[in-house]
Amino acid sequence: MEKKGEFYLKYVKITGLLFIIFALALVGCGSSQDDSGADSNEGAEETDAGSEDVVEGDTPDFLSMLTGGTSGTYYPLGGEMASIITQETGIQTDAVSSNASADNIMAVHNGEAELAFTQTDVMANAAEGVNAFDEPIEDVLAIGSLYPETIQIVTTADSGINSVEDLAGKTVSVGAPGSGTYINAEQILEVHGMTMDDIDAQNLDFGESTGGIQDGNIDAAFITAGTPTGAVEGLTATTDISIVPVAADKAEALIEKYPYYATDVVSAGTYGLEEDVETVAVLAMLAVTDSLSEDLVYDITKAIYENTENMSHAKAEFIQVETALDGIGIDLHPGAEKYFTEAGVLE
Repeated sequence: MEKKGEFYLKYVKITGLLFIIFALALVGCGSSQDDSGADSNEGAEETDAGSEDVVEGDTPDFLSMLTGGTSGTYYPLGGEMASIITQETGIQTDAVSSNASADNIMAVHNGEAELAFTQTDVMANAAEGVNAFDEPIEDVLAIGSLYPETIQIVTTADSGINSVEDLAGKTVSVGAPGSGTYINAEQILEVHGMTMDDIDAQNLDFGESTGGIQDGNIDAAFITAGTPTGAVEGLTATTDISIVPVAADKAEALIEKYPYYATDVVSAGTYGLEEDVETVAVLAMLAVTDSLSEDLVYDITKAIYENTENMSHAKAEFIQVETALDGIGIDLHPGAEKYFTEAGVLE
């Protein structure tokens, strides 16, 4: 009986020990699951907290800059800017020829490019949803203005066209539909009591326009670009030209209705002109999609306005921080706003 008692006691001890071990194992598993759940919650909290630090906006590997026709100012100047942006930001940036201002804005709006040359007047129209724009464009913002774009009404010296009114009944190039030149032509004709119906309007780019004048196929052309414009200079190699003036009273009426215009002069000596010619101008500007990050647009803005000495184009001398906000009637991109605030030209 003693041996049986000893065996029974050992059995009870072993069974009890196994029960305790099993119970501890269950507690351990439960504790482990609780810790795992706590870690998951902490991870979620860290993810949520981290998401608050993410910088909004894109930083792509490639940037496309829309310019204008190859015979204008936008394309060669844009090419130099694109090279500088590439060097300063490390992001490959290419200048692309296009139909210019209005089409450029729509292309950026549609996600076809990130940067674009345009005119301050056309950008204002886009923001308001008027003229070439069916609705307000809100996702294209400003980087800054660049240089004056002179409205040049080019004709031959012997054409007999000495005023805007003399264009009536003539074959006149007014630029591609949707271009800034086209809108300028419409508005200048308007203050002279005329419309496109009063002329034989042709939708030609700058090179086609000057070629048409040289060949005698058109009588005159509206060209909105920085002076001297390459296409017009090319024409002077074979043809004596004149620039049709915009009279002071008409310029005043134009500016009163469309405040983004300013008086301007095509100086004597330009294109072989013997005297200054009064006209009007708008400003060229650089626009950007609102989808780019603040940091990237800051770097782009800094690259442009602090490297003008590396641009060989004649218009580079007009690109200055001090005048970069002139004529800008829309919101700046936050990156550009940050740069100009640091530069002291924006409070």
